[in-house]
Amino acid sequence: MKQFFGLICALLLVSTPAFAGKRSSTVSIPETVQVGSTKLPAGDYKLLITGSEPNVQVTLTQNEKPVVTFSAKAVEGKYLPGVATDSAGGTVVLESIQLDHLTLVVDSTAHATGQ
Repeated sequence: MKQFFGLICALLLVSTPAFAGKRSSTVSIPETVQVGSTKLPAGDYKLLITGSEPNVQVTLTQNEKPVVTFSAKAVEGKYLPGVATDSAGGTVVLESIQLDHLTLVVDSTAHATGQ
């Protein structure tokens, strides 16, 4: 019995770190936006956040397929869900994604990869 309990504890210790740095949510993007060199059409996206705060990687998926991955700075706080954009130069660029308790500020100096 002690061996069984020890095995369960060992499995829990090994599996816990694998989930420590991942979060998911959904976001609605109301208009076509640019993230790096990738254009995202308006729509609903699943958001997967990986890494350690404040510097995280964000992957947006649609219909179970990754659309774009980019670096962002996670800022904790209370926010109204939504997105912030900037239309400099005639292109609407995604600046941040606000979730209930977290804002993801897009790192404009990092390279976003479209899938």
